[in-house]
Amino acid sequence: MNEDKIRLYFENVDSNIEKHGFHVTYVMESIDFTPFGYSTGLYKNFGIPEAFVSGLPNGLTNTLITNYAQTFKHQKIPLNKKLDNLTDRFSVYIIAVKNEDLSEKILSSFRCYEDNDFESVQIIFPDLAGKFPEEMGYDYDQEIFGPLLK
Repeated sequence: MNEDKIRLYFENVDSNIEKHGFHVTYVMESIDFTPFGYSTGLYKNFGIPEAFVSGLPNGLTNTLITNYAQTFKHQKIPLNKKLDNLTDRFSVYIIAVKNEDLSEKILSSFRCYEDNDFESVQIIFPDLAGKFPEEMGYDYDQEIFGPLLK
């Protein structure tokens, strides 16, 4: 990406944070690469950890992160509990994640929080059969960056 595109991208990030309180970055799937998306601005503006989602399409990733922001802003996040209120399609769990484990992924967040003083969570979803990563037979390309649910 050239310098003009980078500058325009970060202007868009900053504009979305100013207008909506956060921005969602989505990195598309490619060969041998799992897609992912993440928020920037939630910790600063709503007092909740930044959210990370791995392995879902852009629209669903955006929906999960936006619903997470709207549901939990200025509230305590229910970690490691099955939640049915972020999408009507399936349940999810939210797990704590160390920022350094996402250091190659959440670049816009590291730029926003220059001192790295922010928290992150990962939204974990089931496979197509409804099984979560800790369950026998789980089969989905979702990279997990925090401790599993048990």
